[in-house]
Amino acid sequence: MIRHIMSAAALTIGLATASVASENSKTWDASDKAKQFVQDTIVIGMLASPYGTGWTEYSQLHDYFQRARDAGVTGHEMTLGAADMSFETLLEQHYHFRAAMAEQPENYQIVNHTRDIEAAHLHGKTAVLWNSQTATILNGDLKKMATLKDMGIKSMILAYNDIFRTGSGQLAAYNGRDIGLTPWGKSVIDELVRFGILLDLSHTGSKTANDAMEYMEETYPGVPFVYTHSVPAGLYKNEPNATPRGCYRAIPDDEALRAAKSGGYVSPTFTEWMMDGIWPDDISPKQAADMIDYYVKLVGVDHVGIATDDMFTEDLVVEFATANADMYDDGGYMIDAFNKGATGSGELAKILAAITDDLWARGYTDEDLAKIYGGNKMRVFSQVWEGIPPEKFARDYPERLRMREELKTFFYSR
Repeated sequence: MIRHIMSAAALTIGLATASVASENSKTWDASDKAKQFVQDTIVIGMLASPYGTGWTEYSQLHDYFQRARDAGVTGHEMTLGAADMSFETLLEQHYHFRAAMAEQPENYQIVNHTRDIEAAHLHGKTAVLWNSQTATILNGDLKKMATLKDMGIKSMILAYNDIFRTGSGQLAAYNGRDIGLTPWGKSVIDELVRFGILLDLSHTGSKTANDAMEYMEETYPGVPFVYTHSVPAGLYKNEPNATPRGCYRAIPDDEALRAAKSGGYVSPTFTEWMMDGIWPDDISPKQAADMIDYYVKLVGVDHVGIATDDMFTEDLVVEFATANADMYDDGGYMIDAFNKGATGSGELAKILAAITDDLWARGYTDEDLAKIYGGNKMRVFSQVWEGIPPEKFARDYPERLRMREELKTFFYSR
């Protein structure tokens, strides 16, 4: 109990310093060619910013997504649920997102099929893909999975930070309490597969994650699983300022390799406080490109995506962590990172074109980047959501790209 009180105190002390984030992140210079490439390419990032914890005003969403549309970002996997959320809290989160979007319905496309992502790209809308970072939204009732599917939940994490009925999150594992995948966790996976919702292993403790991967491999061979936003631990372990244990949010190489072997993908998150030992004032395009490049060299270009894990302001994150000290019992790691200046994220609208220039300089082709920015996710989405074999997607996708560009030229030339 004393430890939790001390953690809360440390969080409160850090509150005054955690004041800048995605909304104030730097816009990086880039070539016109790179800016145009982002405009022309399907780009799917991730906004991990629930209502009340990451944003509070509907105008914040509109401004953020307008910047993204202007830059050419097609869509975002968006967090509806994190930590120990109930189904009722999920409904409240969903309401506020949808109510904000209802103010500008012409700008948003709720995604049910991969063709909705293509339509959003064609018409300049924001493609919305819901992600839940917890399975507690089921309220212990597996039948709710069908409702979640109809609501548009596209991916779900089994355990966030702490120990849950499904298994352990990364922070519990960091503190030596990884109980592994439980029988209930297996039942949740069964329903995810049944309803075509992606199993997301971000934030999941290594034992629980590996148990889940083994269960998927044995029970549902050929069905991919993913890490929607996870930092590569191997990239930072030898940094001069790295902490002895590293960031608890990072994943080891073997987990990324296993996800790729399933046919899935892993997306690095451009979130500063998770970049152990670096913690810059502002994440640079080179650092973001380093993460992408690390994963590409590890698992191959066909199994890497991107995710920013944006939060509108870290102030609300610290307030939430203070109120839920048991779930953020990290010995002050996160606040220490904030106090060193790691208070933001690399917002895609402001950094992706510069990342493009960097990756081109490293020898990446346009085809490589199209896969990383959205194509790999589209392949996995089509397989899990719609049952389209990956080889059929690979065969048909170039023609779909060609037709899409012809349609775009047609619509915008009129």
